[in-house]
Amino acid sequence: MVDTHAHLAECEADEAELVAEAREAGVNRILTVGLEEGSNRDAIAAAEAHDSVWAAVGRHPNSAAGFDDAASEALRAHAAHPRVRAIGETGLDFYRDGAPREAQRRAFAAQIEIALETDLPLVIHVRDPDGSREAVDEVFDTLDRRPRNGPVVLHCFSAPGRVGDASERGWFCSFAGNVTYPRAEELRAAAARVPEELLLVETDSPFLAPQPQRGRPNRPANVVATAAVLAEVRGVEPERLEQVVEENSARAFAW
Repeated sequence: MVDTHAHLAECEADEAELVAEAREAGVNRILTVGLEEGSNRDAIAAAEAHDSVWAAVGRHPNSAAGFDDAASEALRAHAAHPRVRAIGETGLDFYRDGAPREAQRRAFAAQIEIALETDLPLVIHVRDPDGSREAVDEVFDTLDRRPRNGPVVLHCFSAPGRVGDASERGWFCSFAGNVTYPRAEELRAAAARVPEELLLVETDSPFLAPQPQRGRPNRPANVVATAAVLAEVRGVEPERLEQVVEENSARAFAW
């Protein structure tokens, strides 16, 4: 099994403990994701320290204020590291509006270009207030206006109304622990519709723990619980779903 999106630097538990626990649970790959310059460095350090950990580097939309040419150059430098396997997470977040929308758009556009230049996958964060699709639609439109040679990963997939559009574009849809929540029927229905070759699973640790661990900090080992729910939703054995996700993640992140 693999955890295709975690934030080890944000977890309270010791990094080595989290990695060892994940191994015991059968998780043999973790992508730890940076949110800004400090956590980008932490992600690379974790990937250097642990054979099973790889890094993604980016500027989260809620950290996009002040993004400039120097920030772009720092990301380009990080992207050259052999343990870096993706750019992001980047995108648009109109739920929190943690940064001005124009700053988010500027950082998003720059990271699309960096992913193109480096031939790395692009990891997308997108979130709207309940009842809105403004950010989701803008992300789709922005990506449609720019050529993409490499993979696009919709992290913590939360746009069930556009699962068909994402699939038509060949974008990976990655599901986190919220797909296990009792009220997430629409999200589970979307997960059942994702083509097998585009399905990924993640924890987004320390956030979004699956239902059995809900209310506690999430950990990479918990990806197994989320995968079990996805297997049930899709009507396949857990072993088959794990095989599919491992194969898909290898294509997405070249690890």
